[in-house]
Amino acid sequence: MTTIRVLIADDQMMVRQGFTVLLNAEPGIEVVGQAVDGLDAVAKVTELHPDVVLMDIRMPGLGGIEATRLITEPAGATVKVLVLTTFDLDEYVYEALRAGACGFLLKDASAAELAHAVRVVADGDALLAPNITKRLIAEFSRMSGAPRAPLKERVGDLTERETEVLSLIAQGLSNAEIAKRLVVAEQTVKTHVSRILLKLGLRDRTQAAVFAYETGLVRPAGY
Repeated sequence: MTTIRVLIADDQMMVRQGFTVLLNAEPGIEVVGQAVDGLDAVAKVTELHPDVVLMDIRMPGLGGIEATRLITEPAGATVKVLVLTTFDLDEYVYEALRAGACGFLLKDASAAELAHAVRVVADGDALLAPNITKRLIAEFSRMSGAPRAPLKERVGDLTERETEVLSLIAQGLSNAEIAKRLVVAEQTVKTHVSRILLKLGLRDRTQAAVFAYETGLVRPAGY
């Protein structure tokens, strides 16, 4: 079994050490380093080549949002960023998702939730739990105003089935759930997802969900 290498970036020593203890106790996960702020996180990613970074959003100096952007933007970057926050509707979380984070996790998550989140993003999926992330994306999409035309035009590049899959991604459904809803094989859904990301020039499912809300393809409840 391949070991998932994790870097923890948080300005609070107790948080770093606590997460380190919890994750190192999990099979197949190893914490390879700790970073005290965003700049340190960017440097440690270059030095240690982790698979997943647990990134605090609010840190002195270079914050988690800009650090996430610097880590995920370079061509060929494969490291996944999972942002950490104290509040499930932290306004900065939405910006972190747009900056390239694969999802977010509350700091009071249990050991099981923490390990699950690390495994999900390391496997190339996004942590889009319907009860939290979907609500956050919808909330801040409302605040972003009318859909932007250039983005909306790009939806036209998708086939009817791909558009349907994109809307289900934005609703927080997993590949298995989408396959069940559309009565197709899960591998077929994975192929659709890959094509959607390629056509839209998006990094992952999280960005696809943000895109779907921003273009108006999916509207928040009540709007």
